[in-house]
Order: sequence, then C-alpha cells, then structure tokens
Amino acid sequence: MRPLTAISGGLLLAACLLATSASAQTGGSEGLSPTLSAIKSSHTVRLGYRESSPPFSFLDQANRPIGYSLELCEAIVEEIGVEVDDANLKIDYVKVTSDDRIDAVLQNKIDLECGSTTANSERGKRVAFSPLMFVAGTKLMVPKASKVQSLTDLKGKTIVVTKGTTNEQAVQAADKKSSLGLNIVVGADHEQSYQMLVDGKADAFATDDILLSGLIVRHKSQDKFRVTGDYLSYDPYGIMFRKGDPQLAAVVDRTFRKLGSNHDLVPLYNKWFIARMPTGEKMNVPISLQLEEAFKAMDDSASANN
Repeated sequence: MRPLTAISGGLLLAACLLATSASAQTGGSEGLSPTLSAIKSSHTVRLGYRESSPPFSFLDQANRPIGYSLELCEAIVEEIGVEVDDANLKIDYVKVTSDDRIDAVLQNKIDLECGSTTANSERGKRVAFSPLMFVAGTKLMVPKASKVQSLTDLKGKTIVVTKGTTNEQAVQAADKKSSLGLNIVVGADHEQSYQMLVDGKADAFATDDILLSGLIVRHKSQDKFRVTGDYLSYDPYGIMFRKGDPQLAAVVDRTFRKLGSNHDLVPLYNKWFIARMPTGEKMNVPISLQLEEAFKAMDDSASANN
C-alpha cells in the first residue's frame, strides 16, 4: 500500500484540477448564468444537507442542519449574493442522501450539495466540485470486543456500507481482489448503517474514517466501538454543484480564495474538528498536513491574484 501522503497528494491534485477545470471555463453570454439567474429571481439558494454526516452536515438538537460543509456553503451563498446583487438571499435547506445527492444536483433540486462528498474523476464527468475542503479514507468500525483488525479478518462475514458511496465501491473491489466472500449489506444512510452494526446485523461498518469517528462521538459510543483497518480508499471532499456553469464555478472558487486569504479556513476547521461542537461533542481531529497545505495554497493563490 502506498503511503497516505503519496496517494492523498495525488487525489488532492485531482480534486483541485476538477475545481480549476470548472472555473477555467468561459461563458460568452452576458448577464447571469441560468443557475444564478434562477437564484436572483427566487431570492433563494437551495443547499443540500445530510442528516447524519457529523461534523460536516448533520442535525442539531432542534433538527436544524449544521456543520462544517454547511458553513462553507453559507459563505458561498454570501458570495453569490454579491454576484447577483442581492444581499438578502434566503437559504432553503433540502435533505439529500448519499444515494440521491448527485441526482439532486443534476435534476436541479439543489444548487449546492453541502455534505461529505468525494470529488473524484468519475463524478467529475457529471458534476463540478469546489476546491478541496477535507481528505478522508475508507476504514472499518467494529465492536470494541471484536478481534477484527483489517478487512481480511472479515472473510465470510457481514459488512455494512452506505448506499451510493465510494466506500461501497472500495469494499466491493477489495472483496473481489482478495476473494473474501463478504456478505455486503447496504444502509440507506450512515445512521442506518451504524444502527445495523449496533443491532448485530453486521460485523463491521465501512465508510470514511472521519465519519465513523463522528458517529461514535455523536452517539457517545467510544466504549462500544472502535475504528480500525488499513485505508481501503482515499477520498478528497468538495462542495458539489452543477457542471457547465462557469459563472457559478467562479463564485465558488472565489469564495474559497477569499476564505484562504482571510485565514478563515483553519479556524473554521478547528471550530468543527477541534473545539466543542454546538451539539456538545468534540472530535479532536487535528488538521492533516495535506489539508493544511491545500488551504495555504489557496491563500498563496489569492495573494498572487491581488
């Protein structure tokens, strides 16, 4: 297995290329693009959120969507307001799942998807992504008493994945490669997949390591479950939006560069991953070197353009 820095570094580049490619396109028409024109007409931006992807996108005690990704999206909404000359844009929060989030973008049900979505080249053929906001990778959650240390220890056993995720693809590929004979079952969302593990319907739950840690913290189940295994995939996260809209892509890119130049990205990260969240939990996940370097690159890029 290649080192994390080598693989995630390559994926960081891929994610940045996706964002750069989207914002580098030029539109010849004057006025606002279709997405921004619709936003200006309705005075509303529709943000897709996830119910159980802490700390990126989840519900607080009052069932209001909150999280790191949503704060980034809300910053984009402010920049959209500048672009369409409407400082009082409203936000319509629309629930999406891992299975329907891409369709929600493609079918114009949401303008920005603010969850925990991997920006890869396959998805980049259908949708566009913001600059990098996080790097994760597929690992396993197992009961603390379990002897499982890696995927190979699950040979012939049941593993749950969440429908429509890159983790599902990663587990299927590893199962085929190593002939593990896994019984792969599917949850509709991360909360359902977690509950299947709690209920003993699966021996392990595979998804991004940060999401596993977030669920353990959210459910205060540190004494019941642990995260283990080698990385089965490496996943750079981005905010997702419609492809082929260079004006919106430029607004998204500009938002990240402004956050970078104002040195807001690391404090925002720390708010959700280091400090106590509004719901009371603490993740205690320091920023990775790869992400810190990506944030610094945005700062340097903004400085160069000033």
